[in-house]
Amino acid sequence: MSRRVLLALAVLLALACVLPFFLSSYRTFQLTLVLVYAVALLGLNILTGYNGQISLGHGAFYAIGAYCAAILMDRWGVPYWATLPVAGAVCLVAGFLFGVPALRLEGLYLALATFALGVSMPQLLKNKAVEGWTGGVQGIVIAKPEAPGFMRAAGLTLNADQWLYFFTLLVAVLMFALCRNLLRGRVGRALVAIRDHHIAAEAMGIHGALYKSLAFGVSAMYTGVAGALGAIAVQYVAPDSFNIFLSLVFLVGIVIGGLASISGALYGALFIEFVPNIADEISKAAPWAVFGVFLIVFIYLMPSGVAGAVRLAAARRKNWRRAP
Repeated sequence: MSRRVLLALAVLLALACVLPFFLSSYRTFQLTLVLVYAVALLGLNILTGYNGQISLGHGAFYAIGAYCAAILMDRWGVPYWATLPVAGAVCLVAGFLFGVPALRLEGLYLALATFALGVSMPQLLKNKAVEGWTGGVQGIVIAKPEAPGFMRAAGLTLNADQWLYFFTLLVAVLMFALCRNLLRGRVGRALVAIRDHHIAAEAMGIHGALYKSLAFGVSAMYTGVAGALGAIAVQYVAPDSFNIFLSLVFLVGIVIGGLASISGALYGALFIEFVPNIADEISKAAPWAVFGVFLIVFIYLMPSGVAGAVRLAAARRKNWRRAP
């Protein structure tokens, strides 16, 4: 990274650390959800943006991660922070196993297979065979974690919403850093090569089947961790919270934010968290119609997503400064 980019990231991180002290608990909760969605969108972007596999069922992996956290906390009293690696590991295995048979499918056929997964997940969670674990239609209520004792001992007084925000921020920063290192290296180049021309990639010695399954597994892992964070933040999980609409919202988020862009995950998360609320304030009668208008405007004005528009603006500014 250039020195200017590092400075911008440092300023952004400092601003993110300061915001909760000037906002209400509800706004802090919204920002926490933005970070949660950013991690989920980052996972979906690894699969769709960088590897070219279209998924319409990532809400299912989000649900698996959420229920892993809820069950571990509710039944066995596992600390909330310890549920994240478990949720990530379970979703990594589930995504990898789902990706193996999906290797025979491409394009719209793969999208339909993942769509079936997203549609069926709420019904599977309501099934009587697992109702004792998932709570059926009633769901599971989770206690909101309080700030740890060592922070109070150090003189840092944080309420539950502020602490959860900072915890989520820490996890999100780690996940973004891990994703950047992964995609900037050999694995990332292999994923992009398969996306752009899989026959040429295999001719160069890239194991297409392995990398596609790996992309599915890592993508599901990110989404599962986001699901666990979301469950802890919302304090409740229920099957109807993870319907197919959630998967479609995730897809909207990566398109609006910018495909094949790490920063686009954050832009997309801001869009899917705040634009529906703005649309509801504009029109109580038809909020989703207003949301659709926002969506069309964003796609028309920024066809490469918000991240693409930011890059284009930066390039134009650079060229303008160089011009005599």
